[in-house]
Amino acid sequence: MQLKHIQGYIQSIYFAVYDDKILLLDGCCKADVDRIHDYITLDLQRPISDLKAVVVTHMHPDHAGAANQLKARYGCKIITANVTGNWYSGFDGWCMFVSDILLTKWVASRLKKPRKNIWYWPRLQADYLLSDGDLIPDFEQWQVVETQGHTDRDISLFHQPTKTVYVADLAVQVKNKFIPPFPVFYPNRYKNSLQKIEQLRPSKVILAHGGEVAITHEDYLHLVSLAPTTPATHWRATKSKLAKVFKS
Repeated sequence: MQLKHIQGYIQSIYFAVYDDKILLLDGCCKADVDRIHDYITLDLQRPISDLKAVVVTHMHPDHAGAANQLKARYGCKIITANVTGNWYSGFDGWCMFVSDILLTKWVASRLKKPRKNIWYWPRLQADYLLSDGDLIPDFEQWQVVETQGHTDRDISLFHQPTKTVYVADLAVQVKNKFIPPFPVFYPNRYKNSLQKIEQLRPSKVILAHGGEVAITHEDYLHLVSLAPTTPATHWRATKSKLAKVFKS
């Protein structure tokens, strides 16, 4: 297995490349679909049919946006967490989905990326729903690790032979410092997830926003210290800003 990395629209894209198959470690942005195709067919010089599976670590636009379209175009399987219901459900869920799309566009503008269509249908056509400890079908070197907190369905991927773990948005690296993601809907689960990853004693930790990093025990403690004690969510942030406006 070779782990390949390219830059996506606003996040890193990782491929686990084998002689006869390829696993995409996350569902990327909708704007990344053609980039993924061109990398596999032109850079790797492999048929696109070698893309056998796509993992969706959680439902945010830069982690799920390309998955359904990749499946529709190329027939790859979609793998995600075994959690009932949809993340973006009901009226509140729809409002949150729109705000996440706008946030992704804002990040893209900050990164000076061209405007692209990132709108996607926020319901997965998943083939496999996997739980903590399950192995990915046809890629049994990779184990699912539940790392909830950012949302209710985050998973990380642990490559057992090399002890490499892809943690998606469990942490974000900004100016060489680690910070928790936004939002954190479940603070206690988030802290438990950090502890779970540290207990794996990984040789490499890979972030969706920050690349391959080494995280020390002190870094884990720092992340725990920065983690919110109450949910840090879109609505709470909006209420806080509104309250400041009214006070001023």
